[in-house]
Amino acid sequence: MSYDDEQGYGSRDSGSRGDDAYSTLGGTRQTRTRLPEGNPGAPHGRRPARNTRSLVMAVGVVVLLVAAIAFANLGGSDKGDNVDPALPGSSRADTAEGTAPTAPTGTDPVTGKNGSIASGFAHDEQGAQSAAANYAVALGSAEMFDKAKRDVILDAVIAPSQIDRFRSTLDEAYSAPFFKNVGLNEDGTTPSGFTFISRTTPIGTKITNSSAEVTIVDVWCTGLIGLAGEGSTKPVVDGWFTITMELSWVDGEWKAVSHSQKDGPAPVSGDTRASSADEIAGAVSGFGGFTYAR
Repeated sequence: MSYDDEQGYGSRDSGSRGDDAYSTLGGTRQTRTRLPEGNPGAPHGRRPARNTRSLVMAVGVVVLLVAAIAFANLGGSDKGDNVDPALPGSSRADTAEGTAPTAPTGTDPVTGKNGSIASGFAHDEQGAQSAAANYAVALGSAEMFDKAKRDVILDAVIAPSQIDRFRSTLDEAYSAPFFKNVGLNEDGTTPSGFTFISRTTPIGTKITNSSAEVTIVDVWCTGLIGLAGEGSTKPVVDGWFTITMELSWVDGEWKAVSHSQKDGPAPVSGDTRASSADEIAGAVSGFGGFTYAR
């Protein structure tokens, strides 16, 4: 999907969520996220569950998932909605009959790794979904705020032909002003006494288009982002979003060639008591992530 065919950034039609600071890109409800020129740290995120959330919380939520901002200019090309699946092991027929797209297949998860990221995904729709889910986790992690770690992640998940484009865009987005906006030091390090949290958790995946060499996957996610610690003005908040990733089969592995994000679907918030900053920091440090596979 070319990002040239999107509606202009910042349009606020009557009835839109233009006044909601927690909506995607100021309430434009665009399918693809866009980064306004010269302002890679524009705020966005989810509406809080209750109107009693403090103004400090509202101001503190600069991003819900950094990838949504950083990948704003990394959209791919549109693919037709009616392309028949050509990959071995396709489950599209089952999906059309109502089978849950996230139903487990019974196939064992991959055992390979490229650094800390799972690799060796099968050359079929199941493998593409597993790759997209794992890549969404990596691209939405706190490690993306560190230049050296970010480059390692990009080398593992991005198609070689797109590496330079991703790297240059992300290097520009992860700037000193942006770090400051999310509560970090200007060099991207975490202030003393705080724990920076950025974690993405896939809820489900589905194929929207596929061929033997290119597959487009939607990954429905929930995420956490913020600065945990006593007196934090950027508290950890959660949110819901859907990542669309175009994957290409390159040298025996699925690699991402484009990445975009839209807001939701989001459930009604429950009445669970918010945990303290120490509890959140301890949970994120103590609970490890998963290898996602169908």
